[in-house]
Amino acid sequence: MSKIVAIIQARTDSTRLPNKVMADIFGKPLIIRLLERVKESTTINEIILATTTRAVDTPLVNVVRDYGLPVFRGNCNDVLDRYYKAATKYNADGIVRITGDCPLIDPAVVDKVTHVFLKHQYDYVTNTLEPTYPDGLDVEVFSYTALQKTWGEAILVSEREHVTSYLRNHPEKFSLKDVKHTIDLSYMRWTVDQQEDLTFVREVFKRLYNKQKIFHMQDIVDLLQKHPELIEINNGIQRNEGYLRSLEHDKKIKR
Repeated sequence: MSKIVAIIQARTDSTRLPNKVMADIFGKPLIIRLLERVKESTTINEIILATTTRAVDTPLVNVVRDYGLPVFRGNCNDVLDRYYKAATKYNADGIVRITGDCPLIDPAVVDKVTHVFLKHQYDYVTNTLEPTYPDGLDVEVFSYTALQKTWGEAILVSEREHVTSYLRNHPEKFSLKDVKHTIDLSYMRWTVDQQEDLTFVREVFKRLYNKQKIFHMQDIVDLLQKHPELIEINNGIQRNEGYLRSLEHDKKIKR
């Protein structure tokens, strides 16, 4: 059976909302709320935090280690290199990529995407090629072989900073599969990049958090149907803003 390793990328100095991964959400840091939800996945064998070697990220490392999960520290800007070396160290056959700004990630959605990967042996399975899930429920699953090939061939700065962009941009080299939801919910924004996003997530937790069980995507959808004013808290922020910005300054790197 394949060993599936979830690698959660995070660092503390986000340009748009610094230290967001340590922001308090209902009594715990955002990163811990995210990890609590990922741990509910039934398809993941191990969870790793992948952060940088810089001293500024040491408090994040300590929080995650105190929670009981391993941490890999690697290159700050070359996130692809960080992923590849973390996956190699932990003997991953398949990698689930989740970014550290998604505290509402749904383990059932993670499992749905991962099941497709395991059943059909695609190189890369995601729910983001043509988004139909809320922004913040993004899941990417790819093989170690595909990651290794990507690591060896990607030369654009954007392809090193954004782990799977080279893989996604070369369907002639990799088998890709998109997992779609039955209803297009891509207009909903559940990720955390701005202060308004954090306010939104805190409101969701305040209304739905239960120590005994994890709330899921449909619970949030139901909440927003009853309280549509919550959607307005962070409405209008562009999806994938960071990636689009990196493309504007793209250049080749020397290997």
